[in-house]
Amino acid sequence: MDSNSPAIPMVPPSWRVAWLAAVPVALCLLVMALPTLGHSQALAYRALYLVANALWVPALVMMQRSLWRKSVALWPSILVLLAATYAMSLANSALGVALALIMGLPIPMPFPWWQLLSGLDGCWLALIAFCAAHAMIGHYAALKEEQRRLGQAELAAREAELRALRYQLHPHFLFNALNGVSALVAEKRDDDARTMIAQLGTFLRATLDGCSHEVPLAEELALTETYLSIEKARLGERLQLQWNVGAGVLDAIVPALLLQPLVENAIRHGIARRSTPGRIGIDIAARGDRLSLQVRNDGADVAMEDSREGDALGQSNVRERLARLYPDRHRFSAGETASGYEVAIEIPLLRPVAAPVVA
Repeated sequence: MDSNSPAIPMVPPSWRVAWLAAVPVALCLLVMALPTLGHSQALAYRALYLVANALWVPALVMMQRSLWRKSVALWPSILVLLAATYAMSLANSALGVALALIMGLPIPMPFPWWQLLSGLDGCWLALIAFCAAHAMIGHYAALKEEQRRLGQAELAAREAELRALRYQLHPHFLFNALNGVSALVAEKRDDDARTMIAQLGTFLRATLDGCSHEVPLAEELALTETYLSIEKARLGERLQLQWNVGAGVLDAIVPALLLQPLVENAIRHGIARRSTPGRIGIDIAARGDRLSLQVRNDGADVAMEDSREGDALGQSNVRERLARLYPDRHRFSAGETASGYEVAIEIPLLRPVAAPVVA
């Protein structure tokens, strides 16, 4: 890191964690004191230095935190801490002289104060080691905090994208539904128009109230049936349905509004363009740890000028939501078949997590 570059923003660890950084240093000092066992004077000096270093720890912690808050660059911070710990080591040496006076040990007079500068390596290195350990813990805390913030930001972005994709479907669906109501009114089919409007209200309440991006399959099927009842009011017997739902899949978790846009495309570009009744088939089954869903429809038997370009929104919307919910864990394919059109989807077979039982 360049000496003039600002320091990495740090997250000061708690005081409890800061004291934990002092434990390895204290253990090293205790190990260094083992040879002095049985020598009361040497042991007293070691005990004094251990206690003195422990008393310097809060001051060093506050000093480092102050440097972090001010975003002081790396090398200036190192120089400040080296100077501070050296001064603390000098103070420890002075305390050693005071201890010698208390114990009545012979001290040359006049006292050679320059000798205070000797023998600092033990205390000084211990304090430097604590500062390094405390800085490592601070960097680790900063890294974990940054990872947490990035995770929250990615989750919020994914949530916003999924919500935007869901809301993208609403105006598309409303436009088609209102066109259907308008057609029924123009054909003097007032009862069917009222039925369609009532079902439309039920469908919109269900979709607008929902906030989850994934729902149980049973809930998605109920919503799809509500939508099909809207189209049934408009198409009548021209719309034939074939459901094949395998056993044990109703509680499987699927994306909300997964089937409705696909069924809407099947009706708009297949069934609605037929002069005779047409069929939509919906097949859902578990295959190992995968859930397979297929939506197929009979093709149009009346020549129309426009193509299936309207599929772009519904299918691309479903494809994008699958990519965000199950990246690299899903399969989506769509294309014409001999009898019409088919969309096939495979996603992980997920079950709702059971809530823990509270005794």
